Amino acid sequence: MLLIGSDDGLYRLRQLERDGDTTATQVHETGRVRRIQTFDGIDGVFAATETGLYRSLDGTHWEDLAVPVENVYAVGARAEDRTLFAGTRPAHLFETTVDDDAGWHEVDPFRDRPSGEEWQVSRHDDRAQVRDVHVAPGDSERVVAGVEVGGVHVSDDGGATWEAREGGDGDVHELCVLDPETFVVATGFGLFSTDNAGRDWRRLDEEFPQRYFRAVSAVGDTVYAAGALRNSSTWNDGSADPELFVSEDLRELQPVSHPRPDETVTGMTAVDGTLVAATHRGTVMERDNGWQVVGTFPVPGEVTGRYTPVAHVEP
Repeated sequence: MLLIGSDDGLYRLRQLERDGDTTATQVHETGRVRRIQTFDGIDGVFAATETGLYRSLDGTHWEDLAVPVENVYAVGARAEDRTLFAGTRPAHLFETTVDDDAGWHEVDPFRDRPSGEEWQVSRHDDRAQVRDVHVAPGDSERVVAGVEVGGVHVSDDGGATWEAREGGDGDVHELCVLDPETFVVATGFGLFSTDNAGRDWRRLDEEFPQRYFRAVSAVGDTVYAAGALRNSSTWNDGSADPELFVSEDLRELQPVSHPRPDETVTGMTAVDGTLVAATHRGTVMERDNGWQVVGTFPVPGEVTGRYTPVAHVEP
């Protein structure tokens, strides 16, 4: 089963149809969806949306987890102690214990640093948002968060203290954490990678004009990233020239052709070792010995700011 986030809520594709005629069914009305995540060792699927953070154990029935700030952009988890993190707009980070009635509390050290006062720009109404939060695979004490606009921030003690690791230009859209040292960050001004937990960054997109990167995801050791010439307000006027890229070594990118070259990929996931991508116009594609369009979903809102996160959930 594939869950997809759109402008008005969560949609479900029960299976990926090779003829591409399957339209996803809405399973929960939430407003715009920012992230959909599953976590090893924690039951259910989690959706970060503009109306709250939701959890479902079956993909159909959803529970509002009552994060103190309603507009949730990111969700992460540490399975060892069942800690759940939620990143919001305005840019705050909260944590709780899954299935615990103790409630949420703010990770104060995350925001209470001098740099926290600078996480805002006028084009975002002088606000910032926590776009992503990850517990690094293989190191449960390393928590990595991406802020738009505010860069990448790393904690090596489970969230007790934090250090800024800029992450390219700081305009973080999506953060892919491959291991405790290796991150890839999609930003509004380029795609960047690090192999030392953000102390140094390598720019990957220098040979291409697409510098506005919205999505980045890994399928095994292969990293995919989606970029365009301009921001999302231009995606329907023919001037964005979107491109999907692949990198096998985090040293260089190669363009990847696909069946919808005029659509920007805004969400990706792996299904049985295969890339599945969703676009800003509601197309779902699978790259498995060539590309197939496997479904569609509605995108009823304004294109500006749109994400279409996807997650594979066992039925």
